[in-house]
Amino acid sequence: MENIVLDAVSRRLLRELQLDSRQTVQELSAKVGLSASPCWRRVKDLESAGILRRYTALVAREKVGLSTCILAQVSLARQTESAAAEFETAMQACPEVIECHSLTGDADYVVKVVVPDIKAYDAFLRRVMYKIQSVGTIRSNVVLREVKYETALPV
Repeated sequence: MENIVLDAVSRRLLRELQLDSRQTVQELSAKVGLSASPCWRRVKDLESAGILRRYTALVAREKVGLSTCILAQVSLARQTESAAAEFETAMQACPEVIECHSLTGDADYVVKVVVPDIKAYDAFLRRVMYKIQSVGTIRSNVVLREVKYETALPV
């Protein structure tokens, strides 16, 4: 996918939408210095280009009972395309997995898992990870506290 060059107004739009995507076109246009119609067209263009992928709500995980966060470093037993596809398909199907990244270095993947407690993580390992034939080793790191958590990109 090609990189799209963003002008200053598009960058302001992206910053504002990342802060609050529920604001009206009128509120947004006032903040970025456009009238409502050109502002709406710019937002639609950003959506069409795939720059704005979706709108969502951020939920405080601890307040909904997901107080345990684990970063699992996973190494595959076999370095094949089918092994990677099997693992990635399994991760995409798990609601507890909120991030999964393919890596260079010692591990093949890092997987961010959120669960109510360590017993739930053990159940996740047994129900999901241990049943994936391509998984070789799993090194689990329990997050003690999040020092920084941001969703907004520095555009």
